[in-house]
Amino acid sequence: MAEITQFVVVPFDYAGDDLVAGEPVRCPSPDAAIERAQGLWKILGHAGAIAFSRTSDFEIGKFDDRQVLRRFGHVPGEF
Repeated sequence: MAEITQFVVVPFDYAGDDLVAGEPVRCPSPDAAIERAQGLWKILGHAGAIAFSRTSDFEIGKFDDRQVLRRFGHVPGEF
């Protein structure tokens, strides 16, 4: 099996003083992920959103670190 790159967006919202992650959304391309993240933040009013990619090869159990494409608004430091 070949490596698979997934493009994901995660919105964030405040719960009291903490930022909590929302439901991750898969996107078909890096551009789509960036556009979706910006829309979640700017248009839908989430506190922030992050678009990232991750490459994996499930057959050999290889899971690369995520590569941040863009951050919008307030996103926890660990992202």
